[in-house]
Amino acid sequence: MTKARRGIYAAAISPFNENYRLEHSKLTDYCSYLLTDGGCDGVAPIGTTGEGSSISIEDRVSLPKSLYDAGIPCDRIIVGTGNSSTPDAARISKAALDYGYVNQLVLPPFYYKSVSDDGLYDYFSFMIDTINSDKLRIYLYHFPQVSQVPISVDLVVRLKKEFGPIIAGLKDSSGDFSQSAAFVQATGGIEKDFDVYPSSEAFYFKGIDAGCAGIISGSTNVFATFVKAAIKAPDGQDSKEFKKVIEARSFIGGFNLMAAMKSAEANRIGDADWERLAPPLRPLKPEEKQKLYLGLSEIFAN
Repeated sequence: MTKARRGIYAAAISPFNENYRLEHSKLTDYCSYLLTDGGCDGVAPIGTTGEGSSISIEDRVSLPKSLYDAGIPCDRIIVGTGNSSTPDAARISKAALDYGYVNQLVLPPFYYKSVSDDGLYDYFSFMIDTINSDKLRIYLYHFPQVSQVPISVDLVVRLKKEFGPIIAGLKDSSGDFSQSAAFVQATGGIEKDFDVYPSSEAFYFKGIDAGCAGIISGSTNVFATFVKAAIKAPDGQDSKEFKKVIEARSFIGGFNLMAAMKSAEANRIGDADWERLAPPLRPLKPEEKQKLYLGLSEIFAN
């Protein structure tokens, strides 16, 4: 068992065939690219940016074997395993664990709204008790804008107290850095081996100073090398390299992130199938793609 290494993670996009089934070999090749030339320390596949909730249970259960066969290291993957069905969440999680992918990003059940912390505790505790392995490492997934089911600081502390190292960290996709800081303050952050990951590379230096573990971002599918350059720059957050990170993140915020990342990958390798999103999501319109490609070419040229 190896806990996920800290650093820069891409919330990886997912390739689909014409029947909206996950193309496993294509995804594993893409993860390998992100971990090498893509500039990432780690990859978080089949989360929100990876359209995880649109992927069939069968494809999610069979993916870990494909990752294993492709030699994707277990300490560089935090795989999405949450589901609205509590038994299915446990099933997906166990399938990942069976192939050594112990680090798992777990979205809360998201259909019912205004649920209690006690109800969410029941969901996570059922998963943990059902899987019954001290190797499991859960990263709680706080994304209230999309799930409409926030994970409270009190719930995080309660789960951490009850299950110890199994509750390994949290991804905070709220977009509010004060929320990330609150999770760190309540848990002790990396000093207490609880890894909080904000979801924007714009928060990288602020997060490290506060005790976060890195970032998990959808836009690092394209911009991870920029973040790495800023980390290496002597001036850090005051460097021209980090200004480029902020510029790139601001630019991509003008598009639907998943569609933009897929169009960027389709353009990078010349494979239009990468533009396919699962319904109800739609690809960028032609004029949006033109704007995207022009902006990216300018960003990469400077």
